[in-house]
Amino acid sequence: MGSLTNTEGLRFAVVVARFNEIVTNLLLQGALEAFERYSVKAENITVVSVPGSFEIPVAAQKLGKSGKYDAILCIGAVIRGDTTHYDAVANSAASGVLNAGLSA
Repeated sequence: MGSLTNTEGLRFAVVVARFNEIVTNLLLQGALEAFERYSVKAENITVVSVPGSFEIPVAAQKLGKSGKYDAILCIGAVIRGDTTHYDAVANSAASGVLNAGLSA
């Protein structure tokens, strides 16, 4: 595992889903606190909101292809219910983020 000690000049994007925002807002807050703890300047962080986890990969891929960011953090919360909707969204979001990372 690597270590992040020199964040000077690094630019980060955060893609966060609005759906289940009671969860995703707390995760975003934690991420922003971690960036601050590692001395990442607020002006070097771009936060992009998307409707739900299903849309995260599209935004992540677009941000990655822009070449403006050193890393992209994706935050979503898919909560299992009584239907198979959870499986479809969780699998699509996970494979989409993987593909976005591989193609950037």
